[in-house]
Amino acid sequence: MASYYLLISSAGLLLLIGLTMVFSATSVKDYAEDGNATASVVKQAIFAVIGVGAFWACQRLPATTYRALGRPLLFTAIGLLLVLNLLVAWARVSGTDSASIGPIEAYLNWLFIGGIQVQPSELAKFALVLWGAHVIARKGAALGWWRELATPLVPMVGLLFVLVGYNDLGTMICLLALVVGLLWAAGVRLRVFGALSVAGLVGVGLLIAVASLGAGSGERGAENYRLARLISFFNPPDPEECKLTDCYQLFQGRLAIEHGGWFGVGLGKSSLKWDWLPEAHNDFIFAIVAEELGVVGCAVILTLFAVLAYTGLRIARRVDDPFRRLAAAAVTTWLVSQAVINVGGVVGLMPITGLPLPFISDGGSALVVTLAAVGMLASFARAEPDAARALHARPPARWVRLLWAPLPPLPGRRRRTAPPPAARGPVPRARQRRSDEEAAPRGARQTRARSGTASERRR
Repeated sequence: MASYYLLISSAGLLLLIGLTMVFSATSVKDYAEDGNATASVVKQAIFAVIGVGAFWACQRLPATTYRALGRPLLFTAIGLLLVLNLLVAWARVSGTDSASIGPIEAYLNWLFIGGIQVQPSELAKFALVLWGAHVIARKGAALGWWRELATPLVPMVGLLFVLVGYNDLGTMICLLALVVGLLWAAGVRLRVFGALSVAGLVGVGLLIAVASLGAGSGERGAENYRLARLISFFNPPDPEECKLTDCYQLFQGRLAIEHGGWFGVGLGKSSLKWDWLPEAHNDFIFAIVAEELGVVGCAVILTLFAVLAYTGLRIARRVDDPFRRLAAAAVTTWLVSQAVINVGGVVGLMPITGLPLPFISDGGSALVVTLAAVGMLASFARAEPDAARALHARPPARWVRLLWAPLPPLPGRRRRTAPPPAARGPVPRARQRRSDEEAAPRGARQTRARSGTASERRR
């Protein structure tokens, strides 16, 4: 049960740290705007409770249910993304910030359905994990053929990349890392990775180019903000120029990291969160962590993510079911790559993409989907062969199984292959063929002779 306990402990600690840092990063701004310093953290805590409920439900589900949910979730995510993109395109044409149809309103990456804010790209990550793992596990060894790989995986993934990447390039890169994790766990050949890497780079280049046409938060005829971020990463300007240009956010994040030092200025004592650092509660919350908790606090968070990565790969290596192995590897790649992209953008090792930090950043949809994915990993951890045998050897109380999680199925016994037949020696003398002179008459027995008629013998 080591995988299970490592998973829930690392995810639980990251969740507690995230709630604490969301309160620290948003309290000043919330109090200045509404007079309530706990407005954002209360909202995030409500989503955390919903996410814990999703974790509890997902760890109780078997693998067959996840395989059945893959296609409906994928079609739902694609439908929501289509509605989002169409409404955003209509808003650009009409010259407004948002567009709505009845109770549905769209703004950049979010859909507001009856007052509930939903981010369809987060649901698309989980749906792609379930559907992709199911398709690849079903194909099995046939995945080595290009035709089997191209249908239906490549067209569906390409459509999802276009729908997500048009508004959110960072999430599209995270989806690309997820697909790479799936194919790596499936054992696809290196030349397939090479071809997909070239196609992915071409797609990223096209999505960067369409930002000048209004994709994402860009505007037609304005400067391409995606290209500007990429140029500022490879050719960083002078820090004094960053105060008035597009690299202002990166400059303020560097100031926060420098201000924190080794041990930080203290929890809640950040000065950059006083409306100096843009998106301090979301994309750049790691800079607030560095300022208040210092290098030590950042090392603790990175260590917890490293434990989460090790645990996810450990589950993927130990389970027997191909679907569980692929899904565990894909979820681990998704969470770890998103954390690496976010932290790399904050510290300047990677371009800024706008991806939130899992468990830490403010955001309800991302937190609920992330905890649901961790619940699925917990279900797989309990289904490891050794873990299942241990749980069945000393089962918990019945009320514990009803309230927490049922017992996983015992692993099937593998049939041992029969040993090869021994080499035949010489034929025994008693079974050797006799010569014609010694042969007995045909139809007669040497020991006893037939007596009686045929009808009597049948009776």
